[in-house]
Amino acid sequence: MPTRRLDPQASHTLVTQGWTYLDVRTVEEYAAGHPSGAWNIPVMLRGGMGMEPNPTFVAAVQRHFAPGTKLVVGCASGRRSTRACELLTAAGYSELVDVAGGFAGGQQADGSPQPGWQECGLPCSTKAEPERTWDRLKS
Repeated sequence: MPTRRLDPQASHTLVTQGWTYLDVRTVEEYAAGHPSGAWNIPVMLRGGMGMEPNPTFVAAVQRHFAPGTKLVVGCASGRRSTRACELLTAAGYSELVDVAGGFAGGQQADGSPQPGWQECGLPCSTKAEPERTWDRLKS
């Protein structure tokens, strides 16, 4: 079954109903601003050749979230979150929602702009709860 893709407002509604927001952007992007209460496990990491897949992404998610956990997965524009959902689906996760437009905004299938979480005026923070940061979650 393909992952549901919902706009930021519908995704926020799920978060208010108890779903967990998983931010799959880099540590730097997360630190600059993220949905309030989000957990950060990057699907890609900055490396010597630019962005590289995080080889421990699925294992880190599995350590912290059971396969039945309801996850809203977001990135900057919606591309990395789509990849993260593919990886998590292959690992047995089925309660996934991919945030269309991500945090910063992206494009809809027809090429028109898709506002992101921040642009929609949804709750954001630059203060990270230490137990929800990649620095803590990677170990």
